[in-house]
Amino acid sequence: MGQERTKKFRGSMTHGKGKKGGRGAGLRGGRGNAGLHKHKYITTVILEKKFGKNFVFGRRGFKRVNAEVKTSINVGQLEAAFPGQSEINLTEAGYDKLLGSGRINAAVKVVVSESTMRAQEKIQAAGGEILSE
Repeated sequence: MGQERTKKFRGSMTHGKGKKGGRGAGLRGGRGNAGLHKHKYITTVILEKKFGKNFVFGRRGFKRVNAEVKTSINVGQLEAAFPGQSEINLTEAGYDKLLGSGRINAAVKVVVSESTMRAQEKIQAAGGEILSE
């Protein structure tokens, strides 16, 4: 059947497909997901059934350009990170905040710009103190 059609279109140059119909990605209506909101919309409907209502196209949300990143350390990590020190300056060590997870046994004097209430309680319970810069 295909041979008959080809024979029929001998000499027509485009074989009835128009100028761009059989050329590259024009044959398939664009590359990849092109046209999913236009001429390939039925594909969108099918994919929505497959992946649910959370299936979305395009970029979502945004990235904060000047997002502030704070480096923190837990109370339980102080003795391992600074062994044998009774005075620890976390600001000089590159830490911005002291968090309250873990245990501490030694009485240490900690200099840091920010600390949580739980971290303060644990340091004071061990006999140490927190100085803020």
